[in-house]
Amino acid sequence: MEHAQKVTPNSPETLLALGYYQYWVLFDNEAARATFEHVGKLLPGSSEVPFALAYVFRREGHWKESVAQFEQALTLDPRNVELLDDAGETYALQRQFATARKLFDRVLDITPTDLNVTASKVSLYQAEGNLQEAARFLSGISESSPQWAFDTKIRQLRLERNYDEAVRLLQARLAQFHYPTLLDKSRHQVTLAVIQRLAGDAVGAKIIAEQARNALEQLDKNQPGSPYIAVPLSNAYAVIGEKDLALNLADRAIMFLRDRKDLLKEPGMEENLAMLQTMFGENSSAISILSKLLQTSYDSWVHSWVITPALLRLEPIWDPLRSDPAFRKLCEEKQK
Repeated sequence: MEHAQKVTPNSPETLLALGYYQYWVLFDNEAARATFEHVGKLLPGSSEVPFALAYVFRREGHWKESVAQFEQALTLDPRNVELLDDAGETYALQRQFATARKLFDRVLDITPTDLNVTASKVSLYQAEGNLQEAARFLSGISESSPQWAFDTKIRQLRLERNYDEAVRLLQARLAQFHYPTLLDKSRHQVTLAVIQRLAGDAVGAKIIAEQARNALEQLDKNQPGSPYIAVPLSNAYAVIGEKDLALNLADRAIMFLRDRKDLLKEPGMEENLAMLQTMFGENSSAISILSKLLQTSYDSWVHSWVITPALLRLEPIWDPLRSDPAFRKLCEEKQK
């Protein structure tokens, strides 16, 4: 970034890069928005600027403004696959699944073999509770498929309570797949441990959770504060039975994003806390969080897009809450 600023400090390309640096690295939403708006004056006909501003508004929790920017960008560049996909995601995070599905279908018209986009469409059916329709699109996904597609299939198997097949696929991927980072591999180890725990294999779950914990603790030392390490590490601690470590890490992830005013990701960290509270029997606290999240647009950590009454009914993670009338009431709420 500094080199680009020395060579061409006022070029639109350098300024766009600066805006993304401010957004992704510095978490400075206000500076990023100001930079992108300045670039918009230099490139009035470019879809890149409203696309970037849509990200900023979304993180700030300004969903109407974010949608308006996405729609403007799509008017300028209607066949931009990345733009269509991210716009579809934004509608999904607001539980506007019909609109999201249309956008994903537009992507599939252009790139019909994209398994990740197919998985995004599948995730909409899961969020609506239509597991039969979701399953129709998952037959071609295996242990070697792209990560989002693979994770969507694992989520489907978990929702179907087909734990044996989920464990088989995860074990095969962990044994055969070349992970780009240790964090990616550790996350799948944690996913496997959680599913083994759900299946009643407490011993196997603890063994794989300890393996993930060892790797994640080292990553956490190297990148202190990262919520994307803290969350899977908190899950590993929970499977092992380390309640205080798990809950403290979950709280740390929430505060990290709250301090950075990330209204897109922070609620997902609260959902993770609710999951841990459920695992440790703190049911009323978990239900309180879930009640709030049902009224919130956000990017989920536990589920595919965002929590819904259908997912509360289907997701086995929430089984310990089912005897509580307050939780049953949440499951009965009508989908927005």
